[in-house]
Amino acid sequence: MKLVKITELHVIELFKVLLQFEYQFHNLNHTQSVVQAAQFLSEKEGCTKEETENILIAAWFHDTGYTICKENHEVESCKYARLFLEEQKISNEKIEEIEDLIMATIFNYVPKNKLEKIVCDADYNHLAKLDYFSICSNLRKEWKIGEIKEFTDLEWAEENLSLLKDKHKYYTDFAKENWNPIKLKNIETLKDQIKILDNEDKDITSFVESKVEKSKEDKSKKKKKKKKTKLGRGVETLFRVTINNHTRLSDIADSKANILLSVNGIIISVALSVLIPKLDSPGNAYLTLPTFVLLFFSVCCIIVAILATRPKVDNSEFSQNEIDERNVNLLFFGNFYKIPYPIYEEEINKMIIDEPYLYNSLTRDLHLLGVVLEKKYRLLRITYNIFMVGILISVFTFIYAFYTS
Repeated sequence: MKLVKITELHVIELFKVLLQFEYQFHNLNHTQSVVQAAQFLSEKEGCTKEETENILIAAWFHDTGYTICKENHEVESCKYARLFLEEQKISNEKIEEIEDLIMATIFNYVPKNKLEKIVCDADYNHLAKLDYFSICSNLRKEWKIGEIKEFTDLEWAEENLSLLKDKHKYYTDFAKENWNPIKLKNIETLKDQIKILDNEDKDITSFVESKVEKSKEDKSKKKKKKKKTKLGRGVETLFRVTINNHTRLSDIADSKANILLSVNGIIISVALSVLIPKLDSPGNAYLTLPTFVLLFFSVCCIIVAILATRPKVDNSEFSQNEIDERNVNLLFFGNFYKIPYPIYEEEINKMIIDEPYLYNSLTRDLHLLGVVLEKKYRLLRITYNIFMVGILISVFTFIYAFYTS
């Protein structure tokens, strides 16, 4: 399934670039687990090749919305899937089927058909794993880091019991028969944990009550901290996405330049091996001018394409005063490789704890990337213009020489 493989590479890159650190559970590992379970259930439930492909694509995309937001992330996942699949020239009907499967992963959604049942069960395959408690601890960390909710051990055990016992059930025949028994064992283990933790909790009730007033004060502090964190994450996402886009544009420019280098290299090779030897014959004298016109423009294209891709490192020196005044871009290797390591380490440590300094440095680095990109694409445009004009003039010169010979 070529489309599934392309989807896999796309989603892996998406998570790598955009997913925040806080997502300890809803990350690439979880997505890969869901995809494996979806593949397994598709085989067990006798799905066709087309059905399996839709299921696997939906499984890959179902949590990509977390790169944007937690709430209604399934809707954002559908947007990602549609944008990607439209680029792959996939029919709207197939895209809508995949979107329906993604939306089937909403919590407490009741699946309407076999494919939705498979996706639902695959999304909760971890509930029937022997290492369930290790896996779900990652969700507890995620909620704590994201300041969604923090649990005591007893509260967490009760939350898990409520999910496994009352809020979740498997829908496919295979999961009912094979996964449910393991899930029931996990339920029994949770009950035993709760009994133990409940006894321990009774001994510390008075201690917990003494902290009620303090928790009220902490609540307002957490709200302020949360707002600040959200702002920081938004800015970090802005820089991450923008710098990544600039880097990709630079890669695209280099690829285009390499194409022109290859094409013109082939033209010169063919001209030297085929046309030039024939110019010795008096009967082919009319080919002399067209051949050298073609070679001239090909050489010009190669020169400008090399200029577009040629690396340039700034050799200017920086004084300690310029570094102290923060007039040096310490994020660019062409600058910091000349700075002694102790000074560089000291400045980076200052940057880490000083947000304005950090964001200004990122802004400067982003601007310099833009300057480099502008030069690359300007030279690239000149190269393509030379190539286009050169081909036209060469063809007309060949035609003119042929009819006037």
